[in-house]
Amino acid sequence: MSDRERLDEVLNRVSVAADKAELAANDITLIAVSKTFDADSIRPVLKAGQRVFGENRVQESEGKWPGLKEEFPDARLHLIGPLQSNKTREAVALFDAIHTVDREKIAVTLAKEMVAQGRTLELFVQVNTGEEPQKAGISPREAVAFVERCKTVHGLSIEGLMCIPPFDENPGPHFALLRKLAQEAGLEKLSMGMSADFETAIEFGATHIRVGSAIFGSRG
Repeated sequence: MSDRERLDEVLNRVSVAADKAELAANDITLIAVSKTFDADSIRPVLKAGQRVFGENRVQESEGKWPGLKEEFPDARLHLIGPLQSNKTREAVALFDAIHTVDREKIAVTLAKEMVAQGRTLELFVQVNTGEEPQKAGISPREAVAFVERCKTVHGLSIEGLMCIPPFDENPGPHFALLRKLAQEAGLEKLSMGMSADFETAIEFGATHIRVGSAIFGSRG
């Protein structure tokens, strides 16, 4: 199956899931997760019409995306992996959105860098809904207060929440929890759902879904 065929199949599944959830498919942003793939593997997906991509690591992205963005100036790049504070300057320069704001230090450095570079990024707070010790993200109990501090103390415009449910659990309750927290925090955007569960995420109101293998095939 070609890249275009895989992309079209995913877009069709998004449309069907959106209809089922009585949502508009156009209101759901499909993020093609291109981590571990090189520029030559990403380019065909860009040529097929996809414009929003997700990467996990700043350094890896710096090796391929500046050139791709020159070829496709309307491409938008989302950081969906943990952000190290010493990579904040590079992240603000390259990315258009960051889904992994999860601690005070990152909030402080992001606010400083966006002012310094004159850039405004779309920001999400990552919530560790499963409270897994090995996983990034703020605890659900602290999420709403952290969003408020990001806004009032650090001057950040937080637009939504993001989560990655435990791989061995039903994702539905985690998506429901994220939606509840977003409502409490007054946020409209929900970054949740991957290749295996994005239709369930849409059912719970996902506005951004992160799909890799269903578009690119097995990892590069």
